[in-house]
Amino acid sequence: MIELDVRDVYKSFGGIQALNGVSFSIRGNELIGLIGPNGAGKTTLTNVLDGVYKPTSGEVWLNGERVDGLPPYQIARRGIGRTFQVTRAFRRMTVLENLLVPAMALHPTARKRDFHERAMEVLEFLTIEHLANEYARSLSGGQQKLLELGRLLMLDPDIIILDEPFAGVHPKLMETIYEYIIEVNKQGKAFIIISHDMDSIFTLSKRLLVLNYGEIIADGEPAKVKEDPAVIEAYLGEEEEEGPVVIPAGRLAEGMEEATNG
Repeated sequence: MIELDVRDVYKSFGGIQALNGVSFSIRGNELIGLIGPNGAGKTTLTNVLDGVYKPTSGEVWLNGERVDGLPPYQIARRGIGRTFQVTRAFRRMTVLENLLVPAMALHPTARKRDFHERAMEVLEFLTIEHLANEYARSLSGGQQKLLELGRLLMLDPDIIILDEPFAGVHPKLMETIYEYIIEVNKQGKAFIIISHDMDSIFTLSKRLLVLNYGEIIADGEPAKVKEDPAVIEAYLGEEEEEGPVVIPAGRLAEGMEEATNG
């Protein structure tokens, strides 16, 4: 079973405290949404999880092994893969070649033909097999996001972190990404999805983590989290008075959208 434990993680940059004692665990193929206003620490947390940043203090354990401080390529080999908010395809390589890169990085002595069939299966799954021989630079933004998902599938990680997978994506391609997430999750993979698209997050996620000022202020089922006064205040700036603040879900989503985009 997949096990990730983030234990009391702090990350500071000079006098700025980006993460302030973050702790949470993942067990099995959980499907988690990670949300929070701009500057909440979402990207910093992601960079700690995949090895881009070493935490100032605290620990990250993956499947019984401490991994904080390891370089990104070693963490990727141990089972954490991610996409980026700005896609990072090899623009002068074909779509097929882009998929072969991560597979061959994991198996340096292998040959391209060893992974050709698997790469074509992935492209077919993502409905972009017809683009196999196109250069990545010719793809639309949405197609490049699908390509990044394909590269993750070639790595076969246990935990997949998606950073804004729906941003700027055509509704038809968004459906494909939805299907990808649901199907791969059913296959036993865990997801952490960072998105400003609140409709997508509330539809897909079975659990929500909410960051604000580097701290997790809510962790639970989406229906309960969106009614949490601390979450409402973080997004909408409303103070709790005599009783709990109850705001319709539609208004909360609008407020979240304004906060994350503004």
